[in-house]
Amino acid sequence: MVNITHVDLLRLASSIPYAQQLQSIANASTEQISFISYDPSFVTDILGPNVSQQLVAHTDWVAFHEAGVYNIATGKLYATSNWNGSFENPINVTAIDIHNGNTIESIRYEHLAEANGGAAFYPVGTPANSSAGQQIVFCDEGDFTNPAGLVLVDPAKNTSRVLLNNFLGRNFTSINDIEQHYHTGDLWFTDVPYGYWQYFRPAPVIRYQVYRFEPNTGVVQAVADGFNAPNGFEFSPDFKYAYVTDTGSHTFPNKDNLTDPATIYRFDITDDGKRLHNRQVFAYSDVGFPDGIHTDTNGNVFSGCGDGVHVWNPEGVLLGKFAVANGGVNNFAFVQGGLYIFNAQNLFKVTIKAEGRTVKRDFGLYESAGGYGK
Repeated sequence: MVNITHVDLLRLASSIPYAQQLQSIANASTEQISFISYDPSFVTDILGPNVSQQLVAHTDWVAFHEAGVYNIATGKLYATSNWNGSFENPINVTAIDIHNGNTIESIRYEHLAEANGGAAFYPVGTPANSSAGQQIVFCDEGDFTNPAGLVLVDPAKNTSRVLLNNFLGRNFTSINDIEQHYHTGDLWFTDVPYGYWQYFRPAPVIRYQVYRFEPNTGVVQAVADGFNAPNGFEFSPDFKYAYVTDTGSHTFPNKDNLTDPATIYRFDITDDGKRLHNRQVFAYSDVGFPDGIHTDTNGNVFSGCGDGVHVWNPEGVLLGKFAVANGGVNNFAFVQGGLYIFNAQNLFKVTIKAEGRTVKRDFGLYESAGGYGK
């Protein structure tokens, strides 16, 4: 049984008390997801007829913070924990066995100091509908000893190696989120000083930017700047657009500025898949700020915000929310048939109709359906 609230937009447009009533629904429970529909398509196309929700795990530490990458060989989903203020117990990778009771394991990998975002990685030249050679690339925020960078991990073999740890000799600030372009194999990532703002990285010495890295040539380029805090990164399913979240409204702890960005920007990607242009404001979060971001196969945009996961259609119109109390959502992961939602110490599983952009490839569903192709 699920709770779906249908919003009256005309009433909301002229009633602050009604808006406060909706927010109280979002904050009602720390043990379940509430669904808030701003458009009928949220129920029919996103949730579907078999929607369900369940709190599947709770930990004594903030195990469920960022990343959220499935690995076929291990059958596990890999998240990252949050910085807890101690170098004695740094950020760990949280392995979730989604096929065996959602059991939790905390892991450290060599060369990976302070993991944050992550994505499935495939060798350059792998067909877009092939899962061959799948590994995980993690963003390493670094610390006072280790530089920020990108680290490639094979969780099945327990091996790791550094792919990138500088911009032509200059230190990155605190690399945050990453995605791989299916057709070029390039890695696109954001660099933002949350490690510095959380007191485990030195002061920044480079702009807060979005970068593109060619893992087979070593070419690295800055492709977008002008952000307060470039955070989440995602592609549209047709790779025509790139989305970047700017979490500038939350920088130093307890020093929020509500007039700074809590914004998703959309860029057009050039035909060669290497540059960005035509920056637009795509959406603005009404609660908190948009952090982790993912698209579904229909181009709808999902982002973790201050009261849960928000969903916008490709035109930037808010369709609905997966609402959860206790700090909202930093990130989440699409899986077969649904979502895993990261709510700090809580892990929720939601069954929905919408399918994530990366699910077929990351779960090896192209192979099981009958082979590869360009």
